[in-house]
Amino acid sequence: MHQPDATSRDLIAENEALRARMTYVLEQAQRNHDIMCRHQAFDLEIVGASSFPELVGTIFRRLPIISELDSVTLSLVDTDADIYTVMHKLGVDFELLPDLLFCEHAVELGFGATDGAPPRPRLGAYERVLHGAHFPQPPAGLASVALVPLLRNKRLIGSLNLGSFDPQRFTATHGTEFIEHMASIIAICLENVISNEMLKYIGLTDPLTGIYNRRYIDRRLVEEIARARRQGYRISFMFIDVDHFKAVNDTVGHQGGDDVLREVASRIKMELRLSDALARFGGEEFVVLLIDADLDAAAMVADRIRAGIADRPIDLAGGQYLNVSVSIGVSVLDDYARDHAIEGVAQQLVAQADAALYQAKEAGRNRVVTAG
Repeated sequence: MHQPDATSRDLIAENEALRARMTYVLEQAQRNHDIMCRHQAFDLEIVGASSFPELVGTIFRRLPIISELDSVTLSLVDTDADIYTVMHKLGVDFELLPDLLFCEHAVELGFGATDGAPPRPRLGAYERVLHGAHFPQPPAGLASVALVPLLRNKRLIGSLNLGSFDPQRFTATHGTEFIEHMASIIAICLENVISNEMLKYIGLTDPLTGIYNRRYIDRRLVEEIARARRQGYRISFMFIDVDHFKAVNDTVGHQGGDDVLREVASRIKMELRLSDALARFGGEEFVVLLIDADLDAAAMVADRIRAGIADRPIDLAGGQYLNVSVSIGVSVLDDYARDHAIEGVAQQLVAQADAALYQAKEAGRNRVVTAG
């Protein structure tokens, strides 16, 4: 049998090596294609996010999977806590987003001075001292990290923080074009969603007092009635009216009247829990939605509100002081009402509190009357 000579053996080995190399290249190309497809799907998903929690939740849920990461956190610059406050008031539960972090100033993100140039990603070995603020609850075994700046119009709005158990995953020699591209899309989506949520909040807020408006309370009331039915707790409703408010305007003018409304709103809010909702219903009328409160508990809160307003004069501009009182009507969602359509129940709850308010005014004002 003919044996191949040395040259033939070399050619066979070279061909086998080339085939192995080609197989590896094709496998890598397929892997890169799969990664690109996953990221394209991710981009479409975050671009389509219609709310802040949906966007942030998608980032935390999908990015670790498609990028094979062991930790992902997101740091946002939130001067004066504007983002946090608005999102909280819109119902975002931050306890469900432990990897969402806030800082007051961009310098806290740690990208340092850049002499006017945009900050660049920072890649390297994980160090608790350096990266603790970006990974406050790091998984055991975190070995390398990438801190990627989120930029909008050359302004640093946050940082996308990526972590891996692989010490070679993020090193100073790695290229950053791909993660910078991903961060730029996330930054655009964040800015758009935050802007939309801010506009939503403005549309649900009374500009004079800074509390919610009627549009918000109408929507919230329907949501809470549905939730109360499912979870089996009671909700109560208050109608609050500033007594003799026309006389207040006649006495101290409309500017003084506005000051009175702002102070009344502030004093009402002091007696409420975070779970409750306060809104200006119109003019000098306010409403309060109390969560998980029966009629007796609501009446006690209402009387604290009444006393908190009546017992202390309101300090107005120019050294003026004005004694103000309110009348309050209180109603509760009872078991019978739970068997009816939600919209009708909401209207009935408001109407009962309104009728009780009318009784309080007829009885002499500066008092609380409960429906029933």
